[in-house]
Amino acid sequence: MALRAHKVFAMVYLAMLYLGLISGIIVGNYFAKMAGLDSARIFIATVLLTIPFLVGARLLFVAINWKLYRREPTRIWRRSEGGASFQGGLVLALIVAPPLLAAMKVPFAPFLDVTTFALLITLIFGRVGCTLHGCCCGRPTEGWFALYLPNHLGVWRRRIPSQLLELALAVLILVGAWCGWNHRPFSGAVFLASLSVYALGRFVLQPTREANERLGAVDAQRALAAALGLLALAAFLFNWLNTGMNATPEVQ
Repeated sequence: MALRAHKVFAMVYLAMLYLGLISGIIVGNYFAKMAGLDSARIFIATVLLTIPFLVGARLLFVAINWKLYRREPTRIWRRSEGGASFQGGLVLALIVAPPLLAAMKVPFAPFLDVTTFALLITLIFGRVGCTLHGCCCGRPTEGWFALYLPNHLGVWRRRIPSQLLELALAVLILVGAWCGWNHRPFSGAVFLASLSVYALGRFVLQPTREANERLGAVDAQRALAAALGLLALAAFLFNWLNTGMNATPEVQ
């Protein structure tokens, strides 16, 4: 019975992931129109970049859990069991995006601002699926904030609701991005600010998880969050300061 329920939750996880992707693309298309961009090209580019995003998300998860998958390599692309890293998907999509967008004549920085909403909505839906499926589960605890949740093996215990904490973080960033849309100081500001806050939050929340995914002695997810956060923050400050210095002085 427990095994059957676990398989159902795995299917729900995949359904939530795909629902998040579809919803994110729709919302991103809405903001593309608000930004005066070619919504058709933005839609096509977002759909195309979904492929490297999903591949990167899966590959990082497999790399971190390679001890398991090297014994059963046929499980690497088995969709029914779930297992993906949002950060891995983001990195590979960012690598593929510049040449693809250049070929499609889509401006890179405005595209990042628009897809920020698609990424956050995908993350929110995905974390709902993670909570049910048990992947990315929190550490067992008897604290007052604990919830009765499963891990990826279907073992139910009182745990820190790590997935729901990250979901709440994504919702807060989404609201902030929405409110700051008309006040962005430069193209790409929404994306860089959102990524900085998310990476910082992910760095803080990572130790609440039951499994600390390591490559050697390094907590891979936490190290990647720190790197992404620092790079995004540095890029934001550089562009913000550069925008201020290039602003036309007001005539008195």
